[in-house]
Amino acid sequence: MPSHCRNALNIVVTTLFAAVVLFTILLAYVTGYQFIHTEQHHLSFGLYGAFLSLHLFLQSLFAFLEHRRMRNPSRPQHLRRSVALCIAAYQEDPDYLRKCLRSIRRISFPGLKVVLVVDGNRPEDCYMMDIFQEVMGGADQAGSMVWKGNYHSDGSGGGGVGGGRRSTVHMEEAARVARLVRGCRYSCIMQEWGGKREVMYTAFKALGDSVDYVQVCDSDTVLDPACTIEMLKILEEDPMVGGVGGDVQILNKYDSWISFLSSVRYWMAFNIERACQSYFGCVQCISGPLGMYRNSLLQRFLEPWYHQTFLGSKCSFGDDRHLTNRVLSFGYKTKYTARSQCQTETPTQYLRWLNQQTRWSKSYFREWLYNALWFHKHSLWMTYESVVTGFFPFFLVATVIHLFYRGRLWNILLFLLTVQLVGMVKATYACFLRGSLVMIFMSLYSLLYMSSLLPAKIFALLTINKAGWGTSGRRKIVVNLIGAVPVTVWTMVLLGGVAYTIYCETQEPFSETEKALLIAGTILYACYWLILLVLYLAIVAKRCNKREEQYHLPYAEA
Repeated sequence: MPSHCRNALNIVVTTLFAAVVLFTILLAYVTGYQFIHTEQHHLSFGLYGAFLSLHLFLQSLFAFLEHRRMRNPSRPQHLRRSVALCIAAYQEDPDYLRKCLRSIRRISFPGLKVVLVVDGNRPEDCYMMDIFQEVMGGADQAGSMVWKGNYHSDGSGGGGVGGGRRSTVHMEEAARVARLVRGCRYSCIMQEWGGKREVMYTAFKALGDSVDYVQVCDSDTVLDPACTIEMLKILEEDPMVGGVGGDVQILNKYDSWISFLSSVRYWMAFNIERACQSYFGCVQCISGPLGMYRNSLLQRFLEPWYHQTFLGSKCSFGDDRHLTNRVLSFGYKTKYTARSQCQTETPTQYLRWLNQQTRWSKSYFREWLYNALWFHKHSLWMTYESVVTGFFPFFLVATVIHLFYRGRLWNILLFLLTVQLVGMVKATYACFLRGSLVMIFMSLYSLLYMSSLLPAKIFALLTINKAGWGTSGRRKIVVNLIGAVPVTVWTMVLLGGVAYTIYCETQEPFSETEKALLIAGTILYACYWLILLVLYLAIVAKRCNKREEQYHLPYAEA
């Protein structure tokens, strides 16, 4: 069969499959078909619940199989391959940046090239170059440069490259940057502010085709000495793998309750969700703190990646997710390996975390639309999971509003119990897979998702083309209060539902069965929170704000 006919057939099959999956979920949700239920429907198990249970089971199964595959390490075959590690930095905390560079010096890969690009060239940004020279400057072939502009600006303030002599000077400076990056093993470039994508573009463009692979890293990340070689193994084993990501853990997980819950959520996201995607070769986001790409492929889509637009506006966030999508668009696989590890900083303040999650949700919805164009080039699992995860928040919002405004307290209580039950099942499996009791706290994240992340996702979709805010640099933390808007609105909606339900319940007395269920359910829910609170105070709370205890991995001693 000719390739264009096969391609057209794949598109038709994939589109029909996506439509069937979505229609099945919608049918199960709308009909509310129940397999079993009590006499007065106080308890039931239906088609929609069975579908979600099957999804969780399959996801956990494929993640387990992928971890089994990871446990059989292969020996590196091509240590002569050249790798460049590109670090993006913006107003970084000096302590984090110093730890990042020290950990890089300890990476066990011969001839690793390091490129640090600082987003900003003002006097107050110079401390980052000073730290680079302090940590890396003693080595041979180290160089640095302050660039007045960047590849898309000559630094004159006009937002572009001028003509005549200015254009010639700009071209000479760009050539100098390329010579510095290609000629020095360690190089640091300070350039005019332009955002993370501009910084990444500078590193990729300056490297050109001088290396075989490009590794990416954020300036708040501490890398494991074996991270580079472990990702390189994956790329060398299969020439159709275009990118690979590693296991990103939290460096400051004991700084606050929000950073601790983020740490258990990160483990689930990488070792369950992305491990499952990796089984089918379709990891949908290689995270910025730890990833590696085939450079010959990266250079092919560098310009389209940088010039990405959405609804007529240039994209200024979601850089790593779009980089992954570009790899997938060429039909290459993307993988995950838990054998490559790092630790990175996460927000410790609730509002800063909320702003981060909103920004990530914006890029998720935007990239979902782009990713759908390439479903036919990959496993049907990619299509299936994208449909399920893409539409799940909307079904969940509809379920919550329906139950809270149905006029029965038992519906609200049953929903809360179900959320925590699902969280406990996932947490228990994570404890088994990780071999650590600390994953039991993953069940607490369920409430955080329902109360904060869910409204943030809806808000992100409504403001998807607004890019004027997000998380700030770490040297000076700036908290944007706009992240509290969707949570406040969502809280008012839920409180309105509770008030309406209480009013309805006062109009007629409870039946004896409903009274018993409400009492039993309330006791069960209270016991759950009491037990988790005691465990949290005993295991986690006593370690919070003790910075010397948070660096529990050997490479974090850097």
